[in-house]
Amino acid sequence: MRDQNKPIITSLLDTDKYKFSMQQVNLHQYPGAMAKYRFKCRNKGVDLTPLIGAIREQLALISELKFTESELCYLAKEPHLSEDYLDFLSDFTLDHRQIVVQEADGGIDIYAEGPMLKTTLWEIYVLSIVNELWYRHTVQEPDFDEGRRRLAEKIQQIEQEPGLEGFNFTDFGTRRRFSKEWHADVLHTLCLKVPQYLVGTSNYYLAREHNIKPIGTMAHEYLQTWQALGHPLDGQKNAFNAWAQEFRGSLGDALTDVIGMDSFCEMLDLYFAKQFDGFRHDSGDPKIWCEKLITRLKELGVDPKTKRAIWSDGLNVEKMIDLHKTFNGHIQTGFGIGTNLTNDLGYTPLNIVMKVFEVNGRPVAKLSDSVGKTMCENADYVAWLAGTYGRKEEFI
Repeated sequence: MRDQNKPIITSLLDTDKYKFSMQQVNLHQYPGAMAKYRFKCRNKGVDLTPLIGAIREQLALISELKFTESELCYLAKEPHLSEDYLDFLSDFTLDHRQIVVQEADGGIDIYAEGPMLKTTLWEIYVLSIVNELWYRHTVQEPDFDEGRRRLAEKIQQIEQEPGLEGFNFTDFGTRRRFSKEWHADVLHTLCLKVPQYLVGTSNYYLAREHNIKPIGTMAHEYLQTWQALGHPLDGQKNAFNAWAQEFRGSLGDALTDVIGMDSFCEMLDLYFAKQFDGFRHDSGDPKIWCEKLITRLKELGVDPKTKRAIWSDGLNVEKMIDLHKTFNGHIQTGFGIGTNLTNDLGYTPLNIVMKVFEVNGRPVAKLSDSVGKTMCENADYVAWLAGTYGRKEEFI
């Protein structure tokens, strides 16, 4: 069994870019918000309880980290990050006392509770740590040669596929990677072999290391939070208005499935259609989603060819190529590929998430277009929210 004590997260930059953009809005527009997050493993029959002690130790190590001067200088090059936010980060630390790892009901329970400005950053670190510890625990000698063979097949498939004009993808693999080292190895290979197709990575640390573009805007957490900051039914519109106010046209990719694509299309008016350059898919049928997006843009008199459809749900190379060929010429395409890129060595990947479920004492929920992705601890709230949008039967 490999060394479980080796630190996994050694820099606070080793997380997804959208955590920083969402935290900046948090600082400026709801700095006093309190939040609760909970971890969930969706794999059946996976027992993570042997990892409890090691997870606690890894989280305690993260509490010792601060942003270095060079890291802050790197972030200062991001034009959307404000000076006061960077000043906030200059003495930022995480408190591992705000996150609990314990055994409950025969399984593992991980939850964070406290000021959202602090607790928001735990998510990606927790997921990366659980993944890496799991494979340290279950895989004695990782078959990296098999991983490289599979990666080479993916690269070859992209290189040999005709008609990929305009095709591009981003590494979204931080949260479910096999390990930090393997993630870096994969990204290094992609930078060497297919730089013409690789746009960048969602991971700030690796973007800096490989001198490529960091990519990311918002996650479901951001949109869910606004359900608790006012009336829940105004949450989606209020969230996008606040985003436009904060970033003034930067970070212009909107996540569409916090309530579902139909709800998003109803909300999408000409203002938002002009405000956002791209729209991200993360649940439901990917082709139906894009057809709905194109239809709505045309209804608003917006040429879909001037906008971008971005897919990020369970992708592999075959799916990316198929979607690109289906919609190229109708709308710009882009892809964020995660697990199949950074955790494909022949072992069964963990399907793990850590989601916000309460803000300021009020429940929040995601009603995605894949019902299994719903995560909320208040069934009555889910039923009310779904019923309001005519989707109650999907969530009973």
